[in-house]
Amino acid sequence: MDDAVYENYKRAGKIAADARDFGVSLLKPGMQLLDVATTIETRIIKNGAGLAFPVNIALNTLAAHYSPRHDDSLVFQKGDVVKLDVGAHIDGYIADTAITIELETHRYDDMIRASDEALTKVIEVLSTHLPLHEAGKTIENTITSHGYKPIENLMGHGLKRYQLHSGISIPNVAALGNKNTLKEEDVVAIEPFATNGTGHVISGEGSNIYLCKDSMKAKFIRDNKTKALFTKIKNHFGTLPFAQRWYHDLFPKDEIVMKKLLFLGVMKHYPQLVEAKGGIVTQREHTVIVREDGCEVIT
Repeated sequence: MDDAVYENYKRAGKIAADARDFGVSLLKPGMQLLDVATTIETRIIKNGAGLAFPVNIALNTLAAHYSPRHDDSLVFQKGDVVKLDVGAHIDGYIADTAITIELETHRYDDMIRASDEALTKVIEVLSTHLPLHEAGKTIENTITSHGYKPIENLMGHGLKRYQLHSGISIPNVAALGNKNTLKEEDVVAIEPFATNGTGHVISGEGSNIYLCKDSMKAKFIRDNKTKALFTKIKNHFGTLPFAQRWYHDLFPKDEIVMKKLLFLGVMKHYPQLVEAKGGIVTQREHTVIVREDGCEVIT
């Protein structure tokens, strides 16, 4: 990793961490999720970074993948367990980080500690020598020691330039890991999830988060308007996820075209990821650069 790339990651990490911590100050009962998301995104941009993905705000039994629509009226309630997940990039080099906050109550303090401690402990042992199943074991044992379950089918992930998921997976349970190890200078987002439910998520309704798919099917879009709009969307958002509200700002009269693109399979709509038995979910996440003898947290 050359110095310029390293500095881009460091700067992205600093901006993402600032946005996360600033976002926490906005999380109050009565606040609209839409206002919080757009305010955090504005701060990331003003600080000189790009948006690696829409601000995700997952409440209670929702583990991940929800960003408000342009007309979203949902507000935070006292007692909500809020997962706030933000990402920033500098020239495509991404930092991804998340935190869980319970609003004005303390029923789930220990579950929040469980995911926090799992992240801290796996970061302490992570290096180029640690098999991935051992990383998963560290996360799993820490969470179960608090009496909760890790979510087995959510994992940390590798990050590459303009790629939010590079193909590397950091398991949250030992059984889904293997003997492979990370390489020096791999950049990974580690994100333990804890729950009092079954430890598994299922797909729910749409998240309002989309991704242009690099698909050969795009060649077969026959309607010229649809083809032109797909080209504009792909040129604007590239390979990173984008929010419905961003799309609406650019193309306010083209919701029907978006439905066509989804039907044709050239656009992906991420599903909400819901705890299978309705358990509450907590999450903590940092982005790290892997070193031979450890790792460097950049968020």
